[in-house]
Amino acid sequence: MIADSTITDRQATTSEEVVLRLREMIHEGELRPGDRLPPERDLARQLGVSRPTLRAGIRTLAAVGVFHSRQGAGTFVAEADASPALDANPLRLMASLHGFSSDEMFETRIALEMAVAELAGKRATADQLATMAEEVAEMFASLEEPEEYLVHDMRFHQTIAAASGNRILTALMNMVATILFESRSKTVHRALDLKESAEMHRQIYRAIRAHDPEAAGIAMREHLLHTRAAQESEGIDDEQLVN
Repeated sequence: MIADSTITDRQATTSEEVVLRLREMIHEGELRPGDRLPPERDLARQLGVSRPTLRAGIRTLAAVGVFHSRQGAGTFVAEADASPALDANPLRLMASLHGFSSDEMFETRIALEMAVAELAGKRATADQLATMAEEVAEMFASLEEPEEYLVHDMRFHQTIAAASGNRILTALMNMVATILFESRSKTVHRALDLKESAEMHRQIYRAIRAHDPEAAGIAMREHLLHTRAAQESEGIDDEQLVN
């Protein structure tokens, strides 16, 4: 239960101030990992804001993984051991505003995914290895269905990220990869190389299974360079990257 004293010294009036107040509550232990937020009407009254302003502040913190909603149950503070989930929209907006190129995005993805692959080569659990193997098998099974193939492709990369054991790298990688996967979904139906791509995923998996971080990083780099070339042949451009 949040004490009324939390709002006696200062009333929040904007969504930005709501974010600051909620962060203070978390830092001070008034909201703990796994706690459900009070009903919207009560929390808005305690913070001295309108309900739309409160919702805007909560959405901001949900976008960076601080809060998450459960259908029919309410909004909760993320568990301490949960991987943060970063909304890709701010990066997409920055890409539009500053004209980030697809080359820059791919360079970022390569740097992040080589790092997570190397860490996964050290830390992947038996369950995570089993999931990777399943996704590789599903990729081979969906070579004639590019859109379905892409789903298993993304799950494979997400599993590797989780296997890295580094939640910050995982969140950053997923944010960048989400934008690139969305752009690929617009062109993947023209793909001509899915069998070769699936084989590259299998090589990454084998390196991680062998607990060979260096080989895992190299295999990931080769795969992503191949993916970049494939997207260029499919007609991807910088405008598709951010729209």
